[in-house]
Amino acid sequence: MSLSDILPGRLGFGTAPLGNMFRAIPDDEARATVEAAWDQGIRFYDTAPFYGAGLAETRLGEVLSARPRDSYVLSSKVGRVILDEHEDATPDFGEKGGLFEHGNPNKIVHEWTAEATERSIEDSLKRLGTDRLDIVWVHDIAQDFHGDQWLQKFEEARTGAFRVLSRLREEGVIKAWGLGVNRTEPIELTLALDEPRPDGFLLAGRYTLLDHDHALQRLLPTAQEQGVDMIVGGPYSSGILAGGTHFEYQQAPPEIIERVGKLKALAQRHGVSIKAAALQFSLAHPATAAVIPGATRPSRIAEDTAALNEDIPAAFWTELRANGLVSPAAPLPNDA
Repeated sequence: MSLSDILPGRLGFGTAPLGNMFRAIPDDEARATVEAAWDQGIRFYDTAPFYGAGLAETRLGEVLSARPRDSYVLSSKVGRVILDEHEDATPDFGEKGGLFEHGNPNKIVHEWTAEATERSIEDSLKRLGTDRLDIVWVHDIAQDFHGDQWLQKFEEARTGAFRVLSRLREEGVIKAWGLGVNRTEPIELTLALDEPRPDGFLLAGRYTLLDHDHALQRLLPTAQEQGVDMIVGGPYSSGILAGGTHFEYQQAPPEIIERVGKLKALAQRHGVSIKAAALQFSLAHPATAAVIPGATRPSRIAEDTAALNEDIPAAFWTELRANGLVSPAAPLPNDA
């Protein structure tokens, strides 16, 4: 089953910010944001134990558990087990530094074995207050968290999580599974395997208006050949395309700020919001089934919905390509 067959629309809600990513968010603000997503008609929600050591799942579950379970699609991730005991030292998140330093203080075990996968799912169901997940992603088996050891983590997942999730899909416990990563290489490696076969992948930050060359060259042709769908996470490149200052979960470097400035100047000339350009660019690729921007304020949800439906003149896309601000190989919404 393809992801397109499962998803209720092309706009979902990514809950990483609800884990207190970058800042401590009041509970009432987090709840209002999820309720705003529901009120705007969003019915696909993505979360993970890693987001604030269970905080995002708990906050999402407080709202969704009161809604009919068949009325929305829910995905979470495996690879991190949240313990009851608290972490004394600052956790090491590789390149991601203090990403969730404002989240829950619980210890996190990074493990992709079969046993850890099953426990992770059970714990997620409890935090979310639900009886099932529709999609499960194998989370962060990539270089950004594990450096040179990432292939060892991949092998642990291949012999553990991959097989468990394939069995759960066959049994009808979940509808689909795949990888949820910030790098293309683990997905490339997975697509080269004879088995097991994922249904799709969640690729964060690698198919955006700012960063898409590598995915176009290395990943997406193979994914299309195999009929494997992509969900684009982080379509605003960690916030820099939505008025923030972060790129790749850190303060944006000067060259990125300069590029964003050019994109915004072009958008302003054509009366286009940069959010609309970002979302519609990511969705223009035939392999993209949905985009899942995150938010921590209710007003941002309305902006996302409006951006998805904004009418962008063809001249904007033409000039974008002519100015070299996107790859010549990138499909654009105005391509015939």
